Amino acid sequence: MILQERITLMSRLGQYMLSDDEQWLAIRERAYRENQWFIPEFIDRAVKSIAENFLDEGLLNNWAIRYNFPPEQVSPKTVGLVMAGNIPLVGFHDFLCVFISGHQVVMKASSKDELLIKHLIKKLYEWEITIQNTVSFADRLNGCDAYIATGSNNSGRYFEYYFGKYPHIIRKNRTSVAVIDNTETKEELEALADDIQLYFGLGCRNITQLFVPKEYDFIPLLDVLRKYDYFMDYHKYKHNFDYHLALLIMGNRYYMSSETVILTENTSPFSPVSQVHYSFYTDKDELMQQLQNNPDIQCVVGKGSIPFGQAQSPSLIDYADGVDTMAFLVGL
Repeated sequence: MILQERITLMSRLGQYMLSDDEQWLAIRERAYRENQWFIPEFIDRAVKSIAENFLDEGLLNNWAIRYNFPPEQVSPKTVGLVMAGNIPLVGFHDFLCVFISGHQVVMKASSKDELLIKHLIKKLYEWEITIQNTVSFADRLNGCDAYIATGSNNSGRYFEYYFGKYPHIIRKNRTSVAVIDNTETKEELEALADDIQLYFGLGCRNITQLFVPKEYDFIPLLDVLRKYDYFMDYHKYKHNFDYHLALLIMGNRYYMSSETVILTENTSPFSPVSQVHYSFYTDKDELMQQLQNNPDIQCVVGKGSIPFGQAQSPSLIDYADGVDTMAFLVGL
């Protein structure tokens, strides 16, 4: 397929993802039954974000122009993708990059998130049978020319051992933080609550640590976080909340709670589900410089950075870990 055909096909896929096709709705329902973290609300949000921010034909054309892709890939390579499964369709952007670049792709889907991506690829097969020659799935990624692998710090060491001698992008644990300066409006705090709680906080773009000025009043933030009180109806989330609250109580640790989210002072940017860490700062410029140099930080939300409420709506060029996936693929 030439570049424009690939773009047109992805645009068609975006329209399908926004449709009420019975088969597609059934797969989404089944994905929730098999992974209770993937509640329908979050599947719907992930699908809508991908369709609107990634699969718009105009956006795809402008994206391809940035990299000066030729109409036809004359020497395609085979790229192996190891996909994460922390939030619905989290590995779709990597697939899209390889597909639009014209290379062949072999994917190892996460057992936590394989139904949605496999259904979408099957739909592509139905529309264009020749895609079976360039897009496939495998349990073991052997014999690829390059690899893009996403996982934990532990799995990252495994990936480096097996894929290190090939061109590769290997992603490990990352998380996101917010910098608050005490001038936020209620609307901005509500948007920050979304950045914290969407996908139960499981994404690398979820806010897991807050940086606040001294004497910061947490009450307005705790109040807006109550919009997610219904999370306690989901036993997996409630179990995490109860467990981590018990640990803090038994350890005689100071904490604040909205009855759904626990805030506690901690210097680590990584916090467990249902809990958000906070730290105090005095010099914002110095703090921002430290965050820019921190390899654990995926993105920073706040005034002068990513706007509140936008952390979970990345664009085509918001590459994970700040590594330009398309530039990597162009260079193969």
